[in-house]
Amino acid sequence: MPKPESWRLNAASYPVVDPFQTRFQDMDINGHLNNVAFAALFESGRVLMNRRIRPFDDRPANERTMVAAVEINYLAEGNFPDPVTITTGIGRLGTSSWTIVQAMFQNDRCIATCDTVVVCRTDNQAKPLRAEMVAELEANLVTPV
Repeated sequence: MPKPESWRLNAASYPVVDPFQTRFQDMDINGHLNNVAFAALFESGRVLMNRRIRPFDDRPANERTMVAAVEINYLAEGNFPDPVTITTGIGRLGTSSWTIVQAMFQNDRCIATCDTVVVCRTDNQAKPLRAEMVAELEANLVTPV
C-alpha cells in the first residue's frame, strides 16, 4: 500500500468532522480496534454526511444511491476507550458517481483513510447526477491542506 498523500493526514482538509466513541466490543484479541470497527466508524461518518447534504425527504422516489467500492488503509492501531474523529469530504465527482474520502484520527494522529465510490441510479440506470445533487456535493469537496 502506498503512503497516503500528506493532505489526507490533515483533518483541516475535510469539510465534515464528526466525533465517535469507540466501544469495548470494537476490540480485537490484541486489545486494538478491529477492522470491522474501522469500517463501521467510517460508514457512520459517511452516512451522517450524506444525510446532511442529501436529506431523504428531498430525494426523488426513482433515485437510489449505492456503494460500489470501499477501500480502507490502516495506518496505525486504534485503541479503546479513546474516541475517534472521522473527517469526510468529496474527493472526486463524476457523471453519475462520486468518491467520498475520509480519515480517522485518534489522539491527534491519523490511524486510517477510507475511499468510497458511490453510484447514483435513476430509474434503475446510471444517469447524470441532478444539478441540485452536483451543487450539494461540490459544496463538500475536500480542500487539500
